Amino acid sequence: MKIALIHDWLVGMRGGEKCLEVFCELFPEADLYTLIHISGSCSSTIEKMNIHTSFIQGLPFSSTKYRNYLPLFPFAIESFDLKNYDLIISSSHCVAKGIIPPPDALHICYIHTPMRYIWDMFNEYFSKEKVGKWTRSFISSVATLLRVWDESSAKRVDYFIANSRHVQNRIWKYYRRKAIILNPPVDTTFFKPGKEIEDYYLIVSSLVPYKKTDIAIKAFNELKRPLIIIGKGPEEKYLRKLVKFSGIKFLGYQDNETLKKYYQKCRALIFPGEEDFGIVPLEAMACGRPVIAYGRGGALETIIPPNRDLPPTGILFSEQTPQALAQAVEEFEKIEKEFNLNSIRAHSEKFSRERFKKNFENLVKFLLEEKPLEEELCSENGVKFLKT
Repeated sequence: MKIALIHDWLVGMRGGEKCLEVFCELFPEADLYTLIHISGSCSSTIEKMNIHTSFIQGLPFSSTKYRNYLPLFPFAIESFDLKNYDLIISSSHCVAKGIIPPPDALHICYIHTPMRYIWDMFNEYFSKEKVGKWTRSFISSVATLLRVWDESSAKRVDYFIANSRHVQNRIWKYYRRKAIILNPPVDTTFFKPGKEIEDYYLIVSSLVPYKKTDIAIKAFNELKRPLIIIGKGPEEKYLRKLVKFSGIKFLGYQDNETLKKYYQKCRALIFPGEEDFGIVPLEAMACGRPVIAYGRGGALETIIPPNRDLPPTGILFSEQTPQALAQAVEEFEKIEKEFNLNSIRAHSEKFSRERFKKNFENLVKFLLEEKPLEEELCSENGVKFLKT
């Protein structure tokens, strides 16, 4: 059986690439197709695959400005010749699901999210304040065309696998397709508790608009609490200008060993954005640290607030404002001793990498047999099927 893996772009190791890494381990002989690949930017498991790139790779400044070629992405992903493949697995948060599969191939899409920047988060990415009136007008026209393509190309997928119930709902909303839920992997073997806690809070995030790092900076300016921000992105310059308290520090990108140490020693992770799932909070929890998160999206599926039947793993706040976040931090500090390192760690292990790998492998085998999906099938090992 000839297998192709499709991924939007390979420029670093974020949540989507951690899923892709598992797919590469399961299917090491597969060919890997992507819009653009920056050599050495991903794990050795991904880098040693037989990687094919699109024409975007050869365009000017593609390694740093590839997002500017968004209008060309549908053409680029459709340009791949996949006629000899039997199984196609796309890992998609942008256009990867839109490949054109051969008639007899099975196309399974593990979808991290429908494209945020053309659907529900368009205004956050392309407000008049961020891009200007005329640029926004042009982008709005492009986004309209992309929405049409995105919806129509969803028909090329035989089975959708969503990374969360939140994404499952969005797949139905925008594509009118049902999806299986399989939460993404968390490396609980690598991320584990340390011995000492220090007096700082932590953000681990790409510095892009929807992550809402700005409200955290504003909250901690008022709280006068130490905040460490790990990550890079196009909003970094803007965010640095917001800092008024000397205890707020930007550390840029950090390798996993360094990241683990910061997870282990923080009082709590701050997670102010609305995520489709959110692997970062679970990495922090694998290190035994609680999470203070905005109570929408994937956070509702992974964080247990106080006053529930289960031991708490974090605090949820209901409004995406500096005031609401500051109040949540103060609430956390009043009950900080109620958070048990071992209970938080045990909760994270429900999302382990080993479980994801086993469940995804079983799921692909099942779908290859062309069996009808049944409600609750395989629910004992964490896989949820929905009736088609």
